[in-house]
Amino acid sequence: MTIDLLSNGRLELGLGAGWLADEYQAIGLTMDSPGRRIDRLERVVQAAKAYSQNGVVAINNEDITWQEFEGLPKPVSQPHPPIMIGGGSPRVLRLAGREANIVSLNFNNRKGVIGPDGISTSTASETLRKIQWVREGAGERFDELELEIGAYFTFVTDNAQPIVEGFAQNFGSTPEEMRKHPHALFGSATEICDELEARREEYGISYITVGETNMESFAPVVAALQGR
Repeated sequence: MTIDLLSNGRLELGLGAGWLADEYQAIGLTMDSPGRRIDRLERVVQAAKAYSQNGVVAINNEDITWQEFEGLPKPVSQPHPPIMIGGGSPRVLRLAGREANIVSLNFNNRKGVIGPDGISTSTASETLRKIQWVREGAGERFDELELEIGAYFTFVTDNAQPIVEGFAQNFGSTPEEMRKHPHALFGSATEICDELEARREEYGISYITVGETNMESFAPVVAALQGR
């Protein structure tokens, strides 16, 4: 919460269940079952919210033990910094709908590795399914949520077709499917702006994340979107 204080309330707290097997191996931890990891995630979310409360807090469960603990410093953002929960499975996304402020729609990384399985679990139709899981968890608060998605495959270019065809071949899809893939953006700044507006209308996604390597090339898209 110190970051929230130093940034004057700009912190967004991103949380997930942990899915990449290599990360567990690198630090010598056992990768628990999905159910166990999601249980832990839910407890961490509850603790993050409790931290911001006034007065002392007591938590005693399998993952967290706080006795007569008061979280300090208090965050600028109230009642707590916005919490983003990311994932691609039904249980995580229902949890996100119930507890998060921002829901990050991600691959269903059930195999614990990065590969073609992620692409097939994040198509347009799969993304609509994921949003339905979020709705089921959120209930009446769904309209209060912000939906985020990572544009992992982003190419701002006036000659996108060869790139699209290459990705389609690698991932076993068609060029049209690749262009419409919710985690991909191909085309000129104007074309990408139009696509983002169409996706906002179709999915309700208003928060797009691009990688550091695309920051400069994506700047014209950000500029063109102002006021749209």
